[in-house]
Amino acid sequence: MRLDETPGPNHDERHHKVDLLVLHYTGMQSGQAALDRMRDPEAKVSAHYMVWEDGRVCRLVNEDRRAWHAGVSSWQGDEDLNSRSVGIEIVNGGHDFPLPGGKLPPYPEAQIAAVIDLSKGIIARHCIPQARVTGHSDIAPTRKIDPGEHFPWEQLADAGLGLWPAEAAGAGCVWMGGDPGGLNRQLGAIGYDLSDIPAALRAFQRRFMADTITGMADARTLRRLAQVAEAYSAASSPQA
Repeated sequence: MRLDETPGPNHDERHHKVDLLVLHYTGMQSGQAALDRMRDPEAKVSAHYMVWEDGRVCRLVNEDRRAWHAGVSSWQGDEDLNSRSVGIEIVNGGHDFPLPGGKLPPYPEAQIAAVIDLSKGIIARHCIPQARVTGHSDIAPTRKIDPGEHFPWEQLADAGLGLWPAEAAGAGCVWMGGDPGGLNRQLGAIGYDLSDIPAALRAFQRRFMADTITGMADARTLRRLAQVAEAYSAASSPQA
């Protein structure tokens, strides 16, 4: 992994210990446009790192400083996530700059390999739990949809980054035992903010069920939600 120093001005003092990793896509026409914006003091946005399509990595903000990438967000009951997190911007046009025909632009293998390498080092340095490896859409589901349903979360989990329980087969509906709060509790057990349940469900689906982004609690979504919530609860337990 090649690391280039490209310091930017948009950072300040942390107020919390780092225990969260947030992955973004740049969502701009080019990596250079994104880099220029994050180094523009008038933009007031930044990240600690940016990963190019060919796997090059730029460091804009040192990890001991608070980069401005998360915005208004929360995860597992925590706020001020800029203070708690390291942010990685991944060069990808995303939903705003799709390929001709509308397909989302792929993440090249060299880029994902660099993201994995970089993330492993960050997690080791800060002892970040697997349940706190997140995407921007996870922590801000009413505002953000990056790094997108085309991001290879399962590949990252196979490399030891984040949780990805295998999806169980089955056609039957999951019954919540007559408890209308069961769905909310499972979303909350993973970490999602519950102020807008359809938005939280869409963020969940975008990450764990990329082919079904409806915001609706159909039978398959309920099955998958139960599996993921169980995995996150187990990872967050004291003995985990």
